[in-house]
Amino acid sequence: MWELTKQFRFEAAHTLKGTTFGAASEEIHGHSFRAEVTVRGTPDPATGMVVDLGLLQRAIEDVRLMLDHKFLNKIEALGTPTLENLSRFVWERLAHIGKLTRVSIHRDSCNESCTYYGPQG
Repeated sequence: MWELTKQFRFEAAHTLKGTTFGAASEEIHGHSFRAEVTVRGTPDPATGMVVDLGLLQRAIEDVRLMLDHKFLNKIEALGTPTLENLSRFVWERLAHIGKLTRVSIHRDSCNESCTYYGPQG
């Protein structure tokens, strides 16, 4: 069994109400995000690949464009723009690519990340 991971980055702004950070969190502020998408599987005997990286890159680029330089609070399908919801949002848009095992969203400047392992059940 193999796992293949691809990363991408995006810059985005948001506001978060009701956190212990108070007013600083409630003001519009931005972050540099790094996302990791991991697919698990056995390489196809004909191609030798778990997933075609070109197809994965195209799908990731579509998601990146939805998020990059955006005000995340305006993306209705995202909900509250937390790391948790960002990881789920990316998962849902890439689930068709192959056997996703995890999506991680990192805010490296804050030393924070969140990993989503897909819907339970």
